[in-house]
Amino acid sequence: MQIINKHYINGDFVVSHGNDVADLINPSTQEIIGQVVLGDEEDTQRAITAAKQAFKSYAQSTPEQRAEYLQRLHDAIVDRLDDHIEALVKEYGAPTQIAQYLVQGAAGVILSAKEALQSMAFKEMVGDTEVSLHPVGVAGHITPWNANIIYFCNKTVSALAAGCPVVTKPSEMSALQTQVIMECVHAAKLPAGLINIVNGRGDVVGAEITRNPDVAKISFTGSTAVGKIIARDGAATLKRVTLELGGKSPHIVLEDASLEQVIPFILMTSFMNSGQACIAGTRLLIPESRAEEIKAALKQSVAQYLKVGRPEDGDTAIGPMVSKTQYQRVQSYITKGIEEGAEVLVGGEGHPEGLENGNFVKPTIFVNVTNDMTIAREEIFGPVLCVLTYKTEEEAIEIANDTQYGLAGYVSGTNIDHAKVIANQIDAGVVSVNSFNHNPAAPFGGFKQSGIGRENGAFGIRSYLEIKSVS
Repeated sequence: MQIINKHYINGDFVVSHGNDVADLINPSTQEIIGQVVLGDEEDTQRAITAAKQAFKSYAQSTPEQRAEYLQRLHDAIVDRLDDHIEALVKEYGAPTQIAQYLVQGAAGVILSAKEALQSMAFKEMVGDTEVSLHPVGVAGHITPWNANIIYFCNKTVSALAAGCPVVTKPSEMSALQTQVIMECVHAAKLPAGLINIVNGRGDVVGAEITRNPDVAKISFTGSTAVGKIIARDGAATLKRVTLELGGKSPHIVLEDASLEQVIPFILMTSFMNSGQACIAGTRLLIPESRAEEIKAALKQSVAQYLKVGRPEDGDTAIGPMVSKTQYQRVQSYITKGIEEGAEVLVGGEGHPEGLENGNFVKPTIFVNVTNDMTIAREEIFGPVLCVLTYKTEEEAIEIANDTQYGLAGYVSGTNIDHAKVIANQIDAGVVSVNSFNHNPAAPFGGFKQSGIGRENGAFGIRSYLEIKSVS
């Protein structure tokens, strides 16, 4: 059993001042695989102080120096590829194929930020006024347990590229993953204080980051409810905030869609990361005229392609929920869907056969869903897809946009130009047509209550910069 009792502060591993302990539990087996000692306010303040001290010199660094640091971090992350994958699989049950994608994606995010940094102009003339970009200050990052390495790298490299040292509070449920990341940071030999990481709870470490006046900027990924708290409490010191929050993303299947193309796209976007993804396309809107053939194809394909199983098995598509609490949450939504009159096409309540000891959920598809049902309104964060029908494209767009969220959207259709016309009418920050394409240079973020601001590439870097005019 692995014991994690140190944070990473000011370029070194530091024994925790806080002494609360949390168990780390393998979600596939319910076995305790480690323990993490949780930091407290003093640990957090120590990390913020280190970042504040580092900012004095780092703010004056050149883009070329920052690009070198990003490359060092990239190389250190890639050197531990297998260790990152193992931690993802073991600690939160990511299927191996997803874990590989996440680690490779994180490496790509770093290189994308480096490329964007090298092409950014930090000074320009507007008439006779010199306009320059300056780092905002110490950045506080609060990241979730799903896709931990992606969120850490995405936020960290944007801040470093802008000239901002960081203090990160990862989820306490990601401590094994975070330990590997901390070791990578140390191996990269960056200047002391540039990257500081404190394991701890959101209501302790996260709250201190949010309140502390020496933190100038916060980037948070997580639930909409917590995002609102961070925005409210950060307002006391007028912190700049980037919030990447929840989603209930629509997937509109158009009349001319090819089933051969659309079914794999539906399965991928609906059940990605075992359904534990904020961008999952969990509301499927299909034309009424094609409802029966699409439902039949989905039923057959789920049984054929969505294997639920041990995440270390190469053919597993759906792994366990991250915790028993999350398993029970998903089960409660499945029960609610049945009670409200939705029909279970595949899946349903309970564990898949033979997987009763872990947090495994049957991939579930509800049909005869209306957009006022709880399962169509609220983010479930599990392998549950709601199928709704529409008569006209205007109705499909209206249903798609009838939500408090606006993070992602999907459109399937043979006529690409027409599909993009529909995509442009979906109120969401990221819309994919016919295939899922993760572009680490393109802006990522949500409309409405799915967030504020954008991450990735030059767009992410700019969120850590202030603008100064000198005439």
